[in-house]
Amino acid sequence: MTDWTPASWRDFEAQQMPNYPDADDLTATEARLSTFPPLVFAGEARDLKSHLAQVANGKAFLIQGGDCAESFAEHHADHIRDFFRVFLQMAVVLTHGGSKPVVKVGRIAGQFAKPRSADTETVDGVTLPSYRGDIVNDIDFTADARVPDPNRMIMAYRQAAATLNLLRAFASGGYANLERVHEWTMGFVKDTKSYAKYEEVARKIDESIDFMRAMGITPENTPALRETKFFTSHEALLLGYEEALTRRDSITNEWYATSGHMLWIGDRTRNPDHAHVEYFRGINNPIALKCGPTMTNDDLKRLLDALNPANEPGRLTLITRFGAEKVADHLPRLIEVVKKEGRSVVWCCDPMHGNTIKASTGYKTRPFELVLDEVRNFFDVHRQMGTYAGGVHVEMTGRDVTECVGGLSAVTEASLKDRYHTHCDPRLNASQALELAFLVAEEMQDQRPQRPRSFAAI
Repeated sequence: MTDWTPASWRDFEAQQMPNYPDADDLTATEARLSTFPPLVFAGEARDLKSHLAQVANGKAFLIQGGDCAESFAEHHADHIRDFFRVFLQMAVVLTHGGSKPVVKVGRIAGQFAKPRSADTETVDGVTLPSYRGDIVNDIDFTADARVPDPNRMIMAYRQAAATLNLLRAFASGGYANLERVHEWTMGFVKDTKSYAKYEEVARKIDESIDFMRAMGITPENTPALRETKFFTSHEALLLGYEEALTRRDSITNEWYATSGHMLWIGDRTRNPDHAHVEYFRGINNPIALKCGPTMTNDDLKRLLDALNPANEPGRLTLITRFGAEKVADHLPRLIEVVKKEGRSVVWCCDPMHGNTIKASTGYKTRPFELVLDEVRNFFDVHRQMGTYAGGVHVEMTGRDVTECVGGLSAVTEASLKDRYHTHCDPRLNASQALELAFLVAEEMQDQRPQRPRSFAAI
């Protein structure tokens, strides 16, 4: 790809990029970042791509989840641990229910930037630049706080490095040991029906481990029982940051983004002629593309050609985000495009972004039942069309927040104010995330190869 460089995106129109007031400061900060060590390594990204190729072939399942937008103020070891333990619970439920390996990818250690629907926001007659994530500006509604500051990229890098360090310790240091499966449950989840269902899964795992131990297979001599592979991902919105952390692999001499194992293009920045697609076409990481209702068939064809011209399995994940009632209107036509073009992709469902509403109390929320409905409809369409529903992508936290209404935790519009902590969009709490995992596990059990039929038969 001789016409591509990590900086070639600068020759294209870029959307959702902040307007930094000091161009020299921005240039100096990006130059400083370019000297920092990589956050992840090319070999790890290749490893994830090989696992995603198994998902594309229907032999594994992807779970991708984490915070809406990581914040500097809430960077605590306990928050990372609580997220990781709920994520492990979800993965165990899916592995047990679906009888397939589960590829674990977090929205973490890099999910700092957020696209916005408008460049400014107005509160009580005062208009200021929109909050674009802690990597850009501050959430406080003051003129000084909302000025984009390039030095925040340095802060984001250091936080990502610290988070990755802890996640790697959790994944390989014994915390993920299946003998600890009962210990992963959060205290507040124990009062929900999901807890009893999870404990039943955990009991069966205990029995299996006891049997394997009797056969001489133990966590001590079998790393797969005491360790797990965990990868990171984020929306690569801030292209200057990504460029600074793009490096040549010393083994293959290919370019890799080293800010995260998997990067995705958002629904607002996926124009085939714009800067984000230009940047993504040159990196060799596994990548993803958000597909909303406005995605046209022609745009999808062009994006498939630009982002995965070699049709490499595991390279491209399509994350659909329509809204529960729009899945049947849009997913079938996109599946038909992919089938007609003979492309290998991972189909993944984001049931969060298309189901956002404003509650009567003024809070932005997501009705949990709509989240579940979008997942059900996603699986239904794939069953009818003879394709494989390969994953789910959710905004979630390990904390007992009240941000999405409904679920067994019985969050109501009136209770949203109790523990509404998100910096941007509402997230599933631990109980809701586990409840979703059980629904997905049931849908995975029902996924059976079928002869393709007309979607009109639904």
